[in-house]
Order: sequence, then C-alpha cells, then structure tokens
Amino acid sequence: MTGAFLAILKRDLVLAARAGGGGELALVFFLTLVVLVPFALGPDLNLLSRLGPAILWLGALLAVLIGLDRLFQHDEEDGSLELMRMSPLPLEGAVLAKGLAHWLTTGLPLALVSPLLGLLVALPGEAMLPLAATLLVGTPALSFIGAAGAALAASLRRGGLIVPVLVAPLTIPVLIFGVSASNAALGGTVPFRTPFLILTALSLAAVAVGTLAAAAALRQPE
Repeated sequence: MTGAFLAILKRDLVLAARAGGGGELALVFFLTLVVLVPFALGPDLNLLSRLGPAILWLGALLAVLIGLDRLFQHDEEDGSLELMRMSPLPLEGAVLAKGLAHWLTTGLPLALVSPLLGLLVALPGEAMLPLAATLLVGTPALSFIGAAGAALAASLRRGGLIVPVLVAPLTIPVLIFGVSASNAALGGTVPFRTPFLILTALSLAAVAVGTLAAAAALRQPE
C-alpha cells in the first residue's frame, strides 16, 4: 500500500511539473496580488504594514483555489479515478496522496517565498519567519478543504465555477487564525503561540476530515 501511495504522489508531482499551470500559476498569482495591492493602498507604510499579513494570507488563499477543480476532474475523465477505486490502496490513501501533492506544489512554495514578498508590504524583519511559519502550517488546511470541494465537483463539467464557492466559506477560520498569528508576531495583546497552535490544530483536523469527506464524495455514483 505504501508503494501505491508513493506512486500516486510521484505521479501528481510529475504531472504538476509537466503541466506548468499548477504551482507555477498559483505562485505567479500570489506574486501579482502582493505586488499590486501596495499600489492600490498608496504610500502609507504604516497602513501597509498593518494590512500586510491579511494581504499575504488572502493572496495565499486565492492562489490555492486556482486549479482546485482539476485535482480529481482529470482523473475522472481519463479513467484513473476508477483505477484508484479498485486499487488495494483505500481511496482515503489516494486522496491523502493527491492532497499532499497539491500542497507540495502550491502551499509550500507560497510559504517559502512569503518572507521575500513581506518586504513589499513593509513587514518588519522580525515578522518574516513567523509569517512563513503560519503559512507553512496553515496552507495544508486550504489544500485538504479544497480537496473535499474538488471531489464533490469531480464529475461536473463546470466544476471550476462551483469549487471556489464551496470551499471559500470553509476556509474562513483558517484565514482568521492565520492572520491573527501573523499580527501577533508584529506585537499585540495575544501571544503568537495561541493562534499559531489553533491554526496547526485546524490544519490537522482539515487533513483528517477533508480526506474522509473527499473519499466519501468520490465513492458516490454519478
């Protein structure tokens, strides 16, 4: 079963690298949003610094939503999903592998480049690493919540229009505590550890619940 899990993970990573429209598109969208927003807000660096964590987290959320509809839809179209259903590997294992591959190609790169983009929103140096840490532990929740929504829309032709509508409201707690933890790193009444641990717990819960929900949705007949 471990071999099947690693095969699905490797396959999705290779396909994402060859397609050129998965993680790269999300990263370009993230960069574009973070670059443009400071021009819209104007030259007030204090305002930009206060809004910086929210800008970066909102950009990460929207970037992760890009392409989520293709997480299972292509597998449904080419018959790969039916093979996964008949595989000795439980469908939950296949979903976990695909969700992990999605995070490795979208959420992880966003977290790694966030300290550099933090300079564009006037974040102080001491807040860079805490911000990257919040994105590192929070973006898995976005991927696996998105996986559940993508599974529900896998058999729909216009699933790309439905997935963001299904997923966005469910990501609000992750967005709230991600921004709260980032703001706490800038100084505040709430210590950084409290929202950070809640954010970590949300990600762990999303991985478990999102995997089970996505597998259940994929088992349903069309």
